[in-house]
Amino acid sequence: VRELTEIEFERPDLVTPDSPTQQVGGPSSVAFTPVTHAVAMMSLDNAMDETELRAWGDRVNRGLADRSTRFVCELKIDGLAMSLRYERGRLVTAATRGDGRVGEDVTANIRTIADVPQHLRRAPEVLEVRGEVYMSRAAFDALNMRAAAAGERRFVNPRNSAAGSLRQKDPRVTAERELSMWCYQLGEVIGGPRFTSHLESIEWMGSLGFPVNPEIRSVDSLDGVYRYAEYWQANRHDLPYEIDGAVAKVDDLGQRELLGVTSKAPRWAIAFKFPPEERTTLLRDIQVSIGRTGRATPFAVLEPVFVGGSTVGMATLHNADQVGVKDVRPGDTVVVRKAGDVIPEVVGPVLAMRRFDSQPWVFPTICPCPLGTTLVRPGGEADTRCVEQDCPFQRDARIIHFASRGAMDIEGLGEKTVAAMSDANLVTDAADIYSLSKDDLLGLEGFAAISAEKLLAAIDAGRHRPLPRLLVGLGCKHLGPSASEALALAFGNLDSIIDATEEDLSRVEGVGS
Repeated sequence: VRELTEIEFERPDLVTPDSPTQQVGGPSSVAFTPVTHAVAMMSLDNAMDETELRAWGDRVNRGLADRSTRFVCELKIDGLAMSLRYERGRLVTAATRGDGRVGEDVTANIRTIADVPQHLRRAPEVLEVRGEVYMSRAAFDALNMRAAAAGERRFVNPRNSAAGSLRQKDPRVTAERELSMWCYQLGEVIGGPRFTSHLESIEWMGSLGFPVNPEIRSVDSLDGVYRYAEYWQANRHDLPYEIDGAVAKVDDLGQRELLGVTSKAPRWAIAFKFPPEERTTLLRDIQVSIGRTGRATPFAVLEPVFVGGSTVGMATLHNADQVGVKDVRPGDTVVVRKAGDVIPEVVGPVLAMRRFDSQPWVFPTICPCPLGTTLVRPGGEADTRCVEQDCPFQRDARIIHFASRGAMDIEGLGEKTVAAMSDANLVTDAADIYSLSKDDLLGLEGFAAISAEKLLAAIDAGRHRPLPRLLVGLGCKHLGPSASEALALAFGNLDSIIDATEEDLSRVEGVGS
């Protein structure tokens, strides 16, 4: 890279837009341009167990009039679907799946991924390659270590981190995230070789320099598909990246044409989803957290246990009724899993291991905040709430929500940072964020000049978020992303929304009385 930089300095006429020196240093994009896929990016139907997998196999057999077929087995990478378009061997567009027909142009960010070829030496006139962008476990751990060192909120899982990284407006941020890609399917091809099988096309993609997963296998029966899925379900954590299932595809491309597609998915492929992993561990305690609306949510404090690809020390218990239904108690040995492979939850107790002196857990009546206000459960509601608006836990949660990715997206303003600012009396509501100075931040533990400047830059960037994001950030009850979009479209600016009457608001489609 240094040698290339020197050459380009001496010969600026040789600089091209896709040069590595130009990929991460350009101006930040303000929006993602829609991209219409030449060939639709369809999703896959799911099989949740062996019975559903074999039912799919029976449908394939009937569709092929019981002619024999081979299957190609692939790992279901837990990442983000991506389409790469090359014209005359040069990468021109990278687009997300979107709704299958129209995705988002993330070319500048994809250029930062080392796995993705920028140029192809032997390529047809047009070539679209589909695959999955993902974050390896090592890259995810490194990302969280950097976040912790900077006092920022930790990322939840590699898949969400990869998706968020691709939607960064500044490619330099994406470049720091160390993303990778596996390619597994062709889209539009003009002027390329003709194939009779899927496996041939995969081998050809590999010969052009695309990253092809080494665990792809060809099998001659549905039994072989199931054995493949069963093996990787048991050995998924031996891989350096996350998977959440296996994919089976009919190998013969002519047979695929016979089987066809539905409105959403091809009939010639199926995703075999792995069930959530379950582990047992000790439930040390049940505590209550207070959210921005005052909602008191019980959560389990666990003996740390490795499940679903990460170590879990806490898990949600949802509300008082759920604790009662599950009858989990401090001191129990409990079964833990990740709902949707993401959110840790307690399934229930192992009753055979319960202590004889165990007592049911009772929901507290006092808020754990310093004000010690009474917790209230309104009649007919499942949630218990702290109704004191000055509750510091609610205050901090409102600020955290304001800065969250779905709202003003102020990177670096996570739980620990907000709590530190709150303790130092620097912020009492979201508006105070915009009055922070570098000296204010340098007075907080963990902040140095660079991290303070970085956070202030993120706060400043937050001033330019669109109106719907601000409405979401304000945290009004019942005002989520869809209603915020509707209000912004109908009224155009914040003052008009504030001045609108109840009748004006109720006429907005998606809002109502």
